[in-house]
Amino acid sequence: MKRQFARRAAWGQALVEFALVFPILILVLVAVFDVGRAVFLYNNLTNAAREGARFAIVNQDKGAIVARIQAETFAGALSNAATPNDVISFRRQGPNLDALTNPECDPTKIAVGCVAVVTAKTDWSAITPIIGRIIGPIQFVARTELPVELTCPNPDIPAYVLASACPVR
Repeated sequence: MKRQFARRAAWGQALVEFALVFPILILVLVAVFDVGRAVFLYNNLTNAAREGARFAIVNQDKGAIVARIQAETFAGALSNAATPNDVISFRRQGPNLDALTNPECDPTKIAVGCVAVVTAKTDWSAITPIIGRIIGPIQFVARTELPVELTCPNPDIPAYVLASACPVR
């Protein structure tokens, strides 16, 4: 009788330990899943910003650039897409791309000496309720800077007078 009681006690102890450890194990597993989602979203956002910058260096239509970035961002919507000036700006080339040392290029005179600066932002939140309440939503920002290769639309080049004729890379 003593052996049978000892087996039941050990089985009961294992059940209690499992009941205490199982929720923590599941929380860690879902947290790893959430981190994976965050890395995937950030990688996708940086890729969309790069694609938008590549588009901007040959076609300076801000609406088309924002549409291109949104088309490339399949993991989350852009939070700054409502105002294209927050997404794309053209600055003069220099060591620091800020408004004081390198002002924006005149929209009517964007030239090959300008730099296209694309900033894509999106919000991420964890799907795990406990982790989501602790850390809240996080804003990811991806920024890409590339020098302008061709000004388009360009009235000086007959083939690129219209924005629809601008090359797409």
